[in-house]
Amino acid sequence: MARIALGLEYDGSRYRGWQIQDAAPSVQAEVQEAVSFVADAPTQVVTAGRTDTGVHASMQVVHFDAPLDRGERSWVLGCNSRLPRDIALQWARPVPDHFHARFSAQSRSYRYVIQNRSSRSALMRERASWIREPLDADRMHIAAQQFCGTHDFSSFRAAECQSRSPIRRLDRISVTRKGEFIAIDVTANAFLHHMVRNIAGVLIAIGRGIQPIDWVSAVLAAKERRKGGVTAPPEGLFLIGVRYPDEFGLPSEPESQVLAAE
Repeated sequence: MARIALGLEYDGSRYRGWQIQDAAPSVQAEVQEAVSFVADAPTQVVTAGRTDTGVHASMQVVHFDAPLDRGERSWVLGCNSRLPRDIALQWARPVPDHFHARFSAQSRSYRYVIQNRSSRSALMRERASWIREPLDADRMHIAAQQFCGTHDFSSFRAAECQSRSPIRRLDRISVTRKGEFIAIDVTANAFLHHMVRNIAGVLIAIGRGIQPIDWVSAVLAAKERRKGGVTAPPEGLFLIGVRYPDEFGLPSEPESQVLAAE
């Protein structure tokens, strides 16, 4: 058996998230069907992280075991010929047997894109979260630094989160503006269910001036989801990178990110 890692991007707008579900379209189902066709055998893919309904990825990483290795180019071209237009492989790499897309990952990075203008957009409705009230991105960035470090993120996890521990290490976070677009970029060792969207919800409230800058610390200290404010919508959330130890020789971010805030 040959273990293969794949890097892929997808528009999550029409999917009920990554994970296979009964009677609902999923990214995993489409990818497994394509990989199985090229491998000429039923194949299960394992992901670095499950994205939610409507969430996109500019670099998701998966691995699978195939009865034979068809070569990097053949995996990419063969799978892309079977995948729908909103899912595409970017690269394929052979990896050692001890590689695991989820458990070998050292960190994951997400970007949350906000379109901040008075009128809604027809073109960006599934690529960015629309906020009509003016947002102070500098104020949001200052507040966001309180998230850095290792914390109990109970106030930022969904009620249905299945993680055994709410403790996560957030390595860096930034809030930047380019014209009418604001990007929240965050990297952590791992994320809880809805964690990024809940972080975005708190920062949006601070950016609007509804809450003070130090509200972040207060919400973290509360360790209760009901203290954490509104969950930001999934539109605008992108998985943009997964970092692995150098020994695996895998890209840690996409070669290009055609996102609103670039």
